[in-house]
Amino acid sequence: MIHHPVLDVIARSGVKLGLERVRGFMSFLGEPQRAYPVVHVAGTNGKGSVCAMVSAALIEAGFQVGTNTSPHLEDVNERVRINMVPIDDGSLVEAIEAHDRVRRDWSESMGMEGPGLTYFEFMTTMAFHVFAQRAVDVAVVEVGLGGRLDATNIVDAQVSVITSIGIDHADVLGETLGEIAAEKAGILRAGVPVVIGVLPAEAREVVQLRAQRMGCPLWRPGKELFKSFGKRGWTLATPDGSLEGVTPALKGDHQINNALVALGVLHVLRRQGFPVSDDAIRAGIEKAVLPGRIEEVRPGLVIDGAHNRPGSEALAAWLAKREKKGTRLLLFGMGQTRDPVDILEPLLPYVDEVITTHCAHPKARKSHDLAAMLQELEIILADGGPIDDVLAEVYAEADETLVAGSLYLCGAVRSLAKAGVLDGIEPGQGPSEEGEDDEA
Repeated sequence: MIHHPVLDVIARSGVKLGLERVRGFMSFLGEPQRAYPVVHVAGTNGKGSVCAMVSAALIEAGFQVGTNTSPHLEDVNERVRINMVPIDDGSLVEAIEAHDRVRRDWSESMGMEGPGLTYFEFMTTMAFHVFAQRAVDVAVVEVGLGGRLDATNIVDAQVSVITSIGIDHADVLGETLGEIAAEKAGILRAGVPVVIGVLPAEAREVVQLRAQRMGCPLWRPGKELFKSFGKRGWTLATPDGSLEGVTPALKGDHQINNALVALGVLHVLRRQGFPVSDDAIRAGIEKAVLPGRIEEVRPGLVIDGAHNRPGSEALAAWLAKREKKGTRLLLFGMGQTRDPVDILEPLLPYVDEVITTHCAHPKARKSHDLAAMLQELEIILADGGPIDDVLAEVYAEADETLVAGSLYLCGAVRSLAKAGVLDGIEPGQGPSEEGEDDEA
């Protein structure tokens, strides 16, 4: 499901950080988010990957798992998953309409004008309610933005997670790594274990200090979390055991760091009484998939939602190790608030041409504006227009087509591929003779 009238109305309220509205509404609803244990995952990058690995491992161990992530790529159903399967359309419509009835009762009782909740708050609280109704054994919840004032920060977590910290959303979270770390560390709870990934020194110090002040056991790379590479591949370890020869299903060397964080989370849960075996953990890491993260949608078409500098650097590192066969073209599009030069620079050595594009999302920067911002870069550059119009043409021209810069753009490409836009086209075949005749 892509649209619903209720969501369309609520989306007009925009983005408003803060917990007062969500706390009031969830109290009115009966605090469904307290009906199950929660793994709460924050971070600049890697949140979705860690959520996928942890969820997959818990499912392998026999738990019924609710997973709440954002944003969605193609359908809003993706934000509410039971055992990693998105909620079906019928159940989602029923949940939205029931949740909206309660929202209206609450807002009227409070004398509010307008929806009272933002789109993200509505979807997050609805997911929590659905998880309670479905009696999940555990929920894995991804922070939307920051942490301290994020709508998800009403949960009482079993374990808190900070996957990574980089400069992103500086207008909201702060302009320094320390300021951003403080916002993300706002999810910590007194005495609750914290698992962190590889963080810059400035950010790590902020998180460590807050964890110390709150009495949170801290699991860190190089202290409690270890990785090494040997004859059998990657070995990941914590004080509670190790896994040898680990190969994440998710592509890119950065996924090893995410897998290490996931292992730490699962070992913390095991200490808390969750029976998660080594086999279940390995299976989770080696089976977990996540659309839009270095995903080969079809031969010769790779999409990645790299929408900030750390993300594009991770994608560039993967490209550096990938054999380049023929022409590689990059379809590049992003949101209006992003710095395209900063994000694109790491990718330039690995592509032959950049074609700017945009999807239908209202926050997408138009391709001609994006092209104008990239004029000074030393790369062949073209304005491709809407992704619906340019995807098939580029796919036919390039030996390999790379799509990056926005998760929403990746979602649009996935939908177009499913709709058959690329059917009958082979990478690098060029324009068809029939098409050339038509144009003549």
